[in-house]
Amino acid sequence: MSPTVGVIGGGQLARMMIPAAVNLGIDLRVLAENDGESAGLAVSQLGDYRNTADVLQFAQGVDVVTFDHEHVPQAVLAALVEAGVAVRPGPHALLYAQDKLLMRERLSALGLPVPAWARVADEAQLDAFLAENGGAGVLKTPTGGYDGKGVRIVRSAAEASDWFGSGDLLVEELVSFRRELAQLVARRPSGDVATWSLVESVQRDGVCAEVIAPAPNATSRVADVAREIAHTVAEQLDVTGVLAVELFETTDERLLVNELAMRPHNTGHWSMDGAVTGQFEQHLRAVLDLPLGSTAQREPYSVMVNVLGGPLNGTLAERYPALMSAQPTVKVHNYGKAPRPGRKVGHVTASGAELDEVVYLARAAAAHFEG
Repeated sequence: MSPTVGVIGGGQLARMMIPAAVNLGIDLRVLAENDGESAGLAVSQLGDYRNTADVLQFAQGVDVVTFDHEHVPQAVLAALVEAGVAVRPGPHALLYAQDKLLMRERLSALGLPVPAWARVADEAQLDAFLAENGGAGVLKTPTGGYDGKGVRIVRSAAEASDWFGSGDLLVEELVSFRRELAQLVARRPSGDVATWSLVESVQRDGVCAEVIAPAPNATSRVADVAREIAHTVAEQLDVTGVLAVELFETTDERLLVNELAMRPHNTGHWSMDGAVTGQFEQHLRAVLDLPLGSTAQREPYSVMVNVLGGPLNGTLAERYPALMSAQPTVKVHNYGKAPRPGRKVGHVTASGAELDEVVYLARAAAAHFEG
């Protein structure tokens, strides 16, 4: 009998697990909040991921539950575990991806490099931190933030007065960095670990716009340190499945951990076409405790460019003929979402031996979906 994986969340990450599941002979079920979500191509059930009864009903008959997002409440996760459902990654690991304050505390306790940070409950505490850290900081809501939401650069507590009163906040130093990097790793319950190339991510308005694999001009020392950090996080937090560790590379080539994501991640989309084993196949292998696949790159470079917003008129599919004619080597991934300003509606990936050429091909392909 084929194993069955239940994915909570019906977004594009669940959608991109479908081809990998088909190829591996895995039955995939999706718990979606609404009709018409990206992963509607899979056998799906409508339900609220915050409702214990909905989630328990969905989990009946699946071999393992995994996630398209990290927002499932801890109480719901605990109910799954109590009911004997294999949850991967488990709630004890997801806790640190759900709450940035707990993440900072745990990473600091492990001795991993992180920005200077503090838990602040009022304006006085925030002002004190800013005074000790150059007069500026990055204020974050501990839960619920993504793609730049729940993040604010502040130079005085008065700029954040509207955020106080509903719980503690996280403030971090405003790091002077030369670029952002990401290290993806997959780990199975038996402990085997596999890592992909260290990549550079280019952010625009707080949203990932481009990813270059491998990160250009990264020294072997930086790559080794990034891999060691990711392995430590995966093992010490007992993460199963794909883990993304987002990093700042400072001007003196130090690495600082910025964020964690315990699921396939935007910075790993390049691997679908650019690596022997892409992150979605690897995630399914890992959560089912199957042997992990090779993460070697198929070409010296791969560049992924997000399609943000989509065409102002018509659909992405209507732009395919011109793109396919002009860029026959580029791979296109459509998330089945209606175009909307700033929304991630798809991505393109180009691969090859010359970085400048690969960057050009990927950007030119993505440009077909603009305007």
